[in-house]
Amino acid sequence: MTRTIDLNADMGESFGPWVMGQDAEILKVVTSANVACGFHAGDADTMAATMGEALRRGVGIGAHPGFADLQGFGRRRISLSSQELGNLVTYQLGAAMAVAARAGGTVRHLKLHGALANMAAEDEAMARACYEAALAVKPDLVLMTIAQTAQQRAAEALGAQIACEIFADRGYEEDATLVDRKKPGAMIHDPDEAAARVLRMVEAQAIIATSGKQIPTRIDSICLHGDGPEALAIARAVRARLEGAGWALAPL
Repeated sequence: MTRTIDLNADMGESFGPWVMGQDAEILKVVTSANVACGFHAGDADTMAATMGEALRRGVGIGAHPGFADLQGFGRRRISLSSQELGNLVTYQLGAAMAVAARAGGTVRHLKLHGALANMAAEDEAMARACYEAALAVKPDLVLMTIAQTAQQRAAEALGAQIACEIFADRGYEEDATLVDRKKPGAMIHDPDEAAARVLRMVEAQAIIATSGKQIPTRIDSICLHGDGPEALAIARAVRARLEGAGWALAPL
């Protein structure tokens, strides 16, 4: 029996002449691209170029909405009402769908970014507000959720198509949330360590927290960040380790 898994990365985060990440190289490794929609990063030209290249390489396209926080890269927590959250997601998903359509593709999935994602991982009502808005626009959208968090519970309660993800280069708390970037152990920088850890989690179908605790979970996709200095090396190491263990890689 073939074992299949998706590799995703956040990309399209450049802005005008300012370049962020190594999207062209990362797109050779991943199977799904989470494209920034202009609020926390990216712009119309970057979205179009990223989606066009993703299509050319057979990489699935996802909308990656975040808080309206270009200066903070969407990593600063902002308190919004449910209506505001819904409008925030609707606006960005709409932009992504339009740009993808013009490039000849479609948006297959949606993944929340940064602080918006972390807050929704802790708050089911907040996650639901975001997902309800997205599904009202595109009912067949796949919701990529951080596994075993309020994101997953909200998506399941809505009866949505779900892809549960784990992170290759992020530490986990014992409640399956990500270790805050301000804390030690939040990031894994060594490619071999990241790849070995991902394979252990996928084989066990469990999140392994920094404490060593295992949290059983469904795993459909692995997030490979595209903006760090080690991102490309980690992406290549994870893909090679999975393929070496007999996992087939495919978009959602």
